[in-house]
Amino acid sequence: MNKKLSREEEMKLLKRHEEARQANAPQVRPGPGGPGRRGPGPMMYKEKPKNMGVTVKKLIKYIGKSKYLVFALLFVMVLSSLAGLCAPALQGMAIDNISNGLGNARLIKILIALGSTYLLSASLTYFQAVYAAKLSQKTVYTMRRDLFEKISYLPIKFTDTHKHGDIMSRMTNDVENVSNTVSTTLGSLVSAVVTLIGTLSVMLYYSPLMTLVAMVSIPLTIFTTTMMSKLMRKYFVRQQRILGSLNSHVEEMVSGYKTVVAYGREEKSKARFEEINREFKHTAIRANFFGGIMGPLMNMIGNIGYLLVAAAGAYFVIKGDISLGVIQAFIIYTKQFTRPINEIGNQYSQIINAVAGAERVFEIMDTEPENAGELEALDSGKVKGNITFNNVHFAYKKEEPVLRGFSLEVKAGEKIAIVGKTGSGKTTIVNLLTRFYDIDSGEILLDGVDICKYSKSTLRKSIGIVLQDTVLFSDTIEANVKYGARNASDAEFDRALESANADVFVERLPEGKKTLLTESGQNLSQGQRQLLSIARAVLLDPKILILDEATSSVDTRTEMQIQSAMQRLMEGRTSLIIAHRLSTIRDADKIIVLADGKIAEYGNHDELLAKKGEYYTLYKTQFAGIKT
Repeated sequence: MNKKLSREEEMKLLKRHEEARQANAPQVRPGPGGPGRRGPGPMMYKEKPKNMGVTVKKLIKYIGKSKYLVFALLFVMVLSSLAGLCAPALQGMAIDNISNGLGNARLIKILIALGSTYLLSASLTYFQAVYAAKLSQKTVYTMRRDLFEKISYLPIKFTDTHKHGDIMSRMTNDVENVSNTVSTTLGSLVSAVVTLIGTLSVMLYYSPLMTLVAMVSIPLTIFTTTMMSKLMRKYFVRQQRILGSLNSHVEEMVSGYKTVVAYGREEKSKARFEEINREFKHTAIRANFFGGIMGPLMNMIGNIGYLLVAAAGAYFVIKGDISLGVIQAFIIYTKQFTRPINEIGNQYSQIINAVAGAERVFEIMDTEPENAGELEALDSGKVKGNITFNNVHFAYKKEEPVLRGFSLEVKAGEKIAIVGKTGSGKTTIVNLLTRFYDIDSGEILLDGVDICKYSKSTLRKSIGIVLQDTVLFSDTIEANVKYGARNASDAEFDRALESANADVFVERLPEGKKTLLTESGQNLSQGQRQLLSIARAVLLDPKILILDEATSSVDTRTEMQIQSAMQRLMEGRTSLIIAHRLSTIRDADKIIVLADGKIAEYGNHDELLAKKGEYYTLYKTQFAGIKT
């Protein structure tokens, strides 16, 4: 049974979808603190969409970038509309010629002119379709290019707080809706304006009184269009939003398929999909109902106007005020006058759908880019590696502070290990140092200079990162290792593999370094992927190195290989090591223990054990089985 939901009920349902997705997600999407760490919650859609007028203006700017095509399309459409205006007049002349017995010679000339007009109109319609298709594709090409460029420079916070499937939906579904509308509707809209103006002028020329009769249905048309557009806009915007949620769920299901199967969550995932899909169906039915009913309503109103004109015309013909040919032409002009309005009504749902999609696209485009406010470039060759955190405060959400007055000084070349319970702020320190997020207060200095004075891109080139979850792309091993140093020589590449203990297994592969990796490097083991990640960091040759739980997902033997590679990698570099396995940080120069966003204690391994504090508790929990 389909129950009509109120706006509040639909928003609650969307919220439940999102909560269920977060609670039962097969694969946790990396948040600001890395996979499975604390971060801001999911973005909820606003109930009120953006201003339609602003969105249309932005679309017009994109269309206007192909100005020559626009001019050509306008020119063809004007000629096509003028040809359409000539045809009824010629038909009226032919009828008057027959009824008045003016001779066959004149009638033949009129028919030749009429045939030529129809032929010209057909040719112009063809060129109109060609130009409209080219304009549509050029417009969406530019829009997709700009959108992808903006996505490439979005701040990390945006991707952490927006569902990935929804972002992809904007690039595909929403842009495609704009493309379809530009190709099919733009020509109709311009042609409608020209036809309306031209037809009204001719109608006034023939009979102002008959024109007044034809105008009776216009107020009813405007009222109906206004009321229906409000309903359509609401449901089409909601439809696009639910479609984004649907895509997000599918994306998570596919990317986390192994986890879904391993935990036997197929039915749960299917049930969640069914729930979202059912709501999408209900919303789409309402949207398409109101969109589909617009055309019949406009046709009905147009037929009422047509009936009034026919009746009034017959009366004037009987009185002898106008000829039979004139009333025939006038009836056709009346149909021509209402046809553009009906076409706009029929296409209004598509227009609203496109504008709703464009709003979502421009929401991303209007987001402040990652590189906004850059001041100066950082020369990575001159970086020494001295890092200072001074009274740093930070929160992903204002009501949930993560760091509370955090201060730390790291000298160049030091190896600093950061440990603490989950949610204590370990990875947040890395996010702030790399400026994935900016601090709320305090300062972070690199060699005595505030990192906010440097551009984010050049700052990050001075920092090498090896994460717990290695990111590899569908490309060759060589391309993946050279990802941050494309101009590296073959000798440098070979040394990087050797330094990372990755040379042995790469040489054993049938195609060696030219071996193509599948998505996320799934044709390699977890340890092999991690070694390639270390080789990538070696090749970058950074002054600062961040190791974020780089060995937590591998077996003990592979861990020894990775540890050996990391020891060589850390030589002569400032290193920040985040680790749950305390055995991997015994030789750190200093170990920082975080608790409640502050440094609870610090020292080397032996000193901290002697204090029998937080570190001692963590250590004994891992190695002595003591429960706390």
